Amino acid sequence: MPKPNPKVLLSAAASYLRSHPEELFRAVKGAAGLRVGIPLDALRYLVRELATGKKAPKDVVIEAVPPGIRVAASFRLMGSTLRGRLTLFVESVDIAPGRALVAARIANMDLEVLEGGDSPVAGLIKSGALDLSKPGNLLAFLPNRPPMIVDAQDDRVVIDLLKVPKLAGNPMVQKALAVLTPVLSLRSIRTKDDHLEMQLHATPGRIAESFAAARS
Repeated sequence: MPKPNPKVLLSAAASYLRSHPEELFRAVKGAAGLRVGIPLDALRYLVRELATGKKAPKDVVIEAVPPGIRVAASFRLMGSTLRGRLTLFVESVDIAPGRALVAARIANMDLEVLEGGDSPVAGLIKSGALDLSKPGNLLAFLPNRPPMIVDAQDDRVVIDLLKVPKLAGNPMVQKALAVLTPVLSLRSIRTKDDHLEMQLHATPGRIAESFAAARS
């Protein structure tokens, strides 16, 4: 997967703000309430830029279904081309030095066979043998389940972002968590008005911990 070019990203962001000046007012208003809103257009742009190559998902759709987010994409799996759809609801967030846990529920999951209808995975989908109402159970039995998935049951999945090797081994990420999390925590993630909104919570009484972490 190609790395995003910072200059290209900045240019795209500037162009977007020129076309949507209301985003500046929204950002100022949100800052007053400790809310950070990311336009879903930004996520769509990143997907278009990064999802390249033969194995990358195709025709990715990202939509707000407040408070959740609906995602659809086409991809190759075990000799078949599938179209997958699901709605994701972030249930809780727990970020601190050494952990970055996000618990989410998956609803309305659906798989459609587009090509390769004679493959084993296509047969499972068409027969209804896969219980897509409980995707967590499917993830739990994956033979090579990614380490970032720390729990999966029924429709609930818990991931630890710090088990992603590039994040776990990044000293800047660890330092930022040590400095920021004592005084600023992430309470919730939800969608609203085609934006991904993150609600923050400040704890000024612990600012000494942040200064100590910054000096260490």
